[in-house]
Amino acid sequence: MFASVCLLLLQAQSTALAEHNIPNIFHPLSTPARTEFGVSMLVFAITGAIFVVVAALLIYTMVRFRHRPGKDDEAEPPQVYGSNRIEAAWTVIPILIVFVLAGVSARVVWGVEDASPPKSTLHVTVIGHQYWWEVNYPYYGVVTANEIHVPVARGGQHATYLELTSNDVIHSLWVPELGGKTDLIPKRENHMWLDPSEPGVYRGNCTEFCGVQHANMLLEVVAQEPADFERWVAAQQKSHPVVAPVSDGQKRFMMCAGCHAIKGTHFMGRLGPDLTHIASRRSIGSGVLPNTPENLRAWISNAQDSKPGCLMPAMKLTSKNLDDLTAFMETLN
Repeated sequence: MFASVCLLLLQAQSTALAEHNIPNIFHPLSTPARTEFGVSMLVFAITGAIFVVVAALLIYTMVRFRHRPGKDDEAEPPQVYGSNRIEAAWTVIPILIVFVLAGVSARVVWGVEDASPPKSTLHVTVIGHQYWWEVNYPYYGVVTANEIHVPVARGGQHATYLELTSNDVIHSLWVPELGGKTDLIPKRENHMWLDPSEPGVYRGNCTEFCGVQHANMLLEVVAQEPADFERWVAAQQKSHPVVAPVSDGQKRFMMCAGCHAIKGTHFMGRLGPDLTHIASRRSIGSGVLPNTPENLRAWISNAQDSKPGCLMPAMKLTSKNLDDLTAFMETLN
């Protein structure tokens, strides 16, 4: 018995994912992020050198030409107006710096955007909504929300390409450790790609103001080993057919079916997140609350308490009906 428990603990530790709870642009873990980090360090070095030179000249001037007792206060210092050398220097040097920074930045942007996909490429469609993320895997027939599961990419042999669009207003997706910001625009498709080199959970968020709950439109990219990702896909592909007798919780879900879908049932709402595997997700409300039975019950009862201004109304259920609905949704894993 003790050996079995130890084995289970070791397996749990081996599959646990490192959580990057605080997004960090100085810790790039994807090719696009590393490329953009290199440019940012070049810009920082050039602008830092400019700051040091200007600050040193200011300090030197203040010390060298400070007021001294006995000097004629009304004497005019030597004038350098009309110095062609000085004027050429402070015109040509900034222009050269701007051209260098613009050229390097443009080269990196084009290089990231025009990179050819490797042979093994996962395509994911991400649709922005107020205030959550719809995530579709067209090849696998999987639809989820607020989590993008991707396989870890090593050696440039694999990448995940995201097709980005919006269902309502302009949003912008940013996962700092994995790449730069890309807008999600209604009736237009933008693209970005990721190839995380380490397993982990990477926090992201919307960076384009989209309404009152913009700050709580959060996202997680879950990078998994390829075998773990395949297992996750297989689990997500399963449906939840209604089995007689229909439970009280399933009956209560009828009031949710206008907005939410459960694969394998006649619940086919499309206004809100697909709930086929809601119990398997790490959070609810697009990252507002950890996914626990207590939080799920509170969210169903009145989502406005946790996320004021979201588009989910208060359900106003009795305590028993709320318990039944929560118990049913906990089975959707």
